[in-house]
Amino acid sequence: MIKRYAIFADYHQFYLWDHGTSPDAATNYTDEDVARRIKAEPFLVVVQPERNMEMPVELELAEQAPELDLQAWDHVAEASLDLPSGRLEIHESTGGSIDILSVPAGQYRVRAYFGGLGTLSEDGLDGDDHYRIVLWPAPYTDIAVLKQYVDPRGTA
Repeated sequence: MIKRYAIFADYHQFYLWDHGTSPDAATNYTDEDVARRIKAEPFLVVVQPERNMEMPVELELAEQAPELDLQAWDHVAEASLDLPSGRLEIHESTGGSIDILSVPAGQYRVRAYFGGLGTLSEDGLDGDDHYRIVLWPAPYTDIAVLKQYVDPRGTA
């Protein structure tokens, strides 16, 4: 299943979490969390887009890990997400719930793809950045950055 959203990433973040546990939003960020552009806590994955605006996000629920195409994306990172209730909630930082999807209860891997990061205007408000999130059942694994974006302007 593939769904498309326009998500407002206030504070440069949006959440994927287990609807049944409704975890608190993460507040303790490190420089490493910011550089990875993804953060995981129990029952929660935080995706950290480049812009603090509304942007397009495609979400896919897959049966297994998708083929990895690093060439097409600027940054790719993965984290694990436990969904014991079988309800995946997509949630904006300050705007509330976007959608709740039924999935088989269990442990998932979340791969976040970041594209168009170099298209942002100087003020960071406009651009053609876009994001793709893929989830599939998988045992817990630590956060992994599969491709690190290096901003040519000198910022991460």
